[in-house]
Amino acid sequence: MLSFPNAKINLGLNITEKRADGYHNLETVFYPINIKDSVEITDAEVTSCKIHGIDIPGDPNDNLCFKAYQLVKMDYDIPAQQINLLKNIPVGAGLGGGSADCAFLIKLLNEKFTLGMSVDKMEGYARQLGADCAFFIENKPVYAFNKGDEFEKCEIDLSAWFKVLVKPPVHVSTVDAYAHVKPQKPLQSLKEIIHLHPTTWKNKVINDFEISVFAKYPQIRQIKTSLYDAGATFALMSGSGSSVFAIFDHPVKLPELEENNLVFYGI
Repeated sequence: MLSFPNAKINLGLNITEKRADGYHNLETVFYPINIKDSVEITDAEVTSCKIHGIDIPGDPNDNLCFKAYQLVKMDYDIPAQQINLLKNIPVGAGLGGGSADCAFLIKLLNEKFTLGMSVDKMEGYARQLGADCAFFIENKPVYAFNKGDEFEKCEIDLSAWFKVLVKPPVHVSTVDAYAHVKPQKPLQSLKEIIHLHPTTWKNKVINDFEISVFAKYPQIRQIKTSLYDAGATFALMSGSGSSVFAIFDHPVKLPELEENNLVFYGI
């Protein structure tokens, strides 16, 4: 069986406080976009994970997809599977590709072996793998809070806008990004601001990671500036970086940004 995990962007990201357990509380809006990997499972003698496409450092059997299989296997009698993962979603880009892959694998196992797992049950497995993994079970826009793993429905639809994402040849470490961010309570919750018209988002919908990440990687700041110069209604770095997305009220081509970056149109 085959499925196509998609990426996400963060429509705003406020790091509100440092938790006693070492994590951070935050608020953000996860929004699915049309950049996709593919994940396939087939019956096998021994469970293993093979990764194709974009190179990912490390042992493939340390991949979140392999760990997701192991979690489900603890509770259900399912046979060994060959996991084939084709990576297309850029890594180190704040797009949640790895999180999407493991969540979609959980859904694949549920479907293939008719396990009858509820959404809550599948989200429970996904939460054990990463803070944003559970989002991809339902894969609909949500307001996320606490560690980013608690959700409220968010009625937001950007389908009428032309969306562009730019990924520079830079890998931003999430751990490093968190180490340099300064948690603070926002003056106004993103939960309220996000329902304003997108033409008002500039300078209101922010990403707290931008200050420290832009200081270390000025080329990411320049991408955001270039998107606004090209007429974007709104532009923001996604997650802890390094990708920057923008919404336009008309289709655009950005050849100058294509010279040194990956550019995805109509996402």
